[in-house]
Amino acid sequence: MLLITFILALVINFLGYIPLGNINLTTMQMSVNRGMRQTMHFLITFSVVDVVFTYILMHFADWFADHKTWLNALEYLLVLVFLILGSLSLHAATHPKKVKKSTGDGVKYGILLGIFNPMQIPFWMIGGTYLISHNYITTEGLGIEVFALGAGLGAFCSLYLFARFAKYIQNRFSLSNRIINRSIAIVFFALALIYIIKIVATNLK
Repeated sequence: MLLITFILALVINFLGYIPLGNINLTTMQMSVNRGMRQTMHFLITFSVVDVVFTYILMHFADWFADHKTWLNALEYLLVLVFLILGSLSLHAATHPKKVKKSTGDGVKYGILLGIFNPMQIPFWMIGGTYLISHNYITTEGLGIEVFALGAGLGAFCSLYLFARFAKYIQNRFSLSNRIINRSIAIVFFALALIYIIKIVATNLK
């Protein structure tokens, strides 16, 4: 049962980071602007933080599910995150500068984005409650610890593929950092607009 719990967590979190969002877009941007070495520092640090937060959220999944007002606040926070990251990407595109490749930057970004990851709470709040209530995973013994480790590995694998894909696109089509940063900025602003429309539509009901 522990093996099933580990595999389920790995697959679910791997798939959870495939839709475009602040984490995978930032990973792509970092791999292009700062190189794979610093990106690996980011991914390892982010995955460790993801393990810790998944462990906490799975422990309190039922409690979070009863506080649905948190979801509304998270949507506002997510809009703010997308706007900030979009602005930073646009600034990087219009004001390119030589980046110092230090280990500390990758670790710092990994910790910050690991902590300020708004989508993680509703993702595991809903998904965790569903998995536990249907007995798809075990919470006995080391069940939650194993689940958290699987989730962290799933996040790492998914984001690593995004980083490699960004480098491949850059090399294959000889795209400049400016074009890639500008494209990522557009996606961030588009995501912010989508959530703004969603919030407005919800409030008008």
